[in-house]
Amino acid sequence: MLSRTFLSAIAIFTFHCSDIAPAQADNIMPDQNQHFLQLALDCVQREYPNKISHVLQSDSDARTPRALHPAFYGCFDWHSAVHGHWLMVRLLRLDPDNALAEAATAALDANLTPQNMIGEVAYFQAEGRASYERPYGLAWLLQLDAELREWDDPRAERWRTALAPLVDVVADRYRSWLPNLLYPIRIGTHNQSAFGFALALDWARTAGDADLEALLVAKSLEFHAGDVNCPIGYEPSGEDFLSPCLMEADLMRRVLPQDDFASWLTGFLPGIPTDGSADWLVPGQVLDPSDGKLVHLDGVNLSRAWNLDAIAHALPEGDDRIPALLAAAQVHGETGIASVTGDDYAGGHWLASFATYYVTGRGREAPAPSN
Repeated sequence: MLSRTFLSAIAIFTFHCSDIAPAQADNIMPDQNQHFLQLALDCVQREYPNKISHVLQSDSDARTPRALHPAFYGCFDWHSAVHGHWLMVRLLRLDPDNALAEAATAALDANLTPQNMIGEVAYFQAEGRASYERPYGLAWLLQLDAELREWDDPRAERWRTALAPLVDVVADRYRSWLPNLLYPIRIGTHNQSAFGFALALDWARTAGDADLEALLVAKSLEFHAGDVNCPIGYEPSGEDFLSPCLMEADLMRRVLPQDDFASWLTGFLPGIPTDGSADWLVPGQVLDPSDGKLVHLDGVNLSRAWNLDAIAHALPEGDDRIPALLAAAQVHGETGIASVTGDDYAGGHWLASFATYYVTGRGREAPAPSN
């Protein structure tokens, strides 16, 4: 495995490059890129250990992960399997000459098949599963589809065609859920609404789904347009991997015009410094990376990093908060990437996806509003 020291050195190079063009493949260090891809390959077809979030309706529902989820049975849980597949697609797209490209293509060909999607759709449509993986896993499934839609490659078309029936089900789940959701979910783990809204909104704009886009924008404004003084000093909680405050701001920069967003951010996070300092937001610490809950804090550093970076780049040029946002993003990113060692499966099965989302600048590629 790569050491934390070596990965930290790689991180420093990557983050200095990120201000120029973070989504370009040549800004990703080859060793780092291959390491992230290897971590995904190590888990997408690894069935055990496995945490099944599964309500049994009868004895017949007591089945193995692979029987329940023919495509997304690996990586410890369903949502991690989904974003592990996204990671592979993302890095294949940006780095087609990667030494692991052939192995990643073979794994995707084996998992993303029409037959396997029949089983995945059947799972979602069975009794008692209307809220399954909502909104976190559903958001990553849409992100996977968005990545495939944006990649002009025969493999992407093959995998997207196979995935399409499940994408339809997942998008419908958002459409049926949003009108009934009366309050935002302001937590730092899977059920947070801001993260799910952000990735679903990116997909709706990429796919041209104007109806879902309108629902998400309206609900985001209803929930958050009047929010002020987010208590970011209370973060992180002990098991967070998403920042409630920063993820909300990352959502709202997708919804508001630039000047309106800048004004909204002033009221929402009034404590962002204007002196370029980084220490106004301290990275989370993990004392036991083998603890599946505590290791979430390695993830919060990475998701904070992409939030901070994207928020900075959404502000008008010359905004005096930008240097401090970018400085905090770099510190969080360096800390987060140093944790993506794969030494323990508790973090190894998912942290590389968060790191890839950040170092490749995926958040900054959020598509513009359809109107």
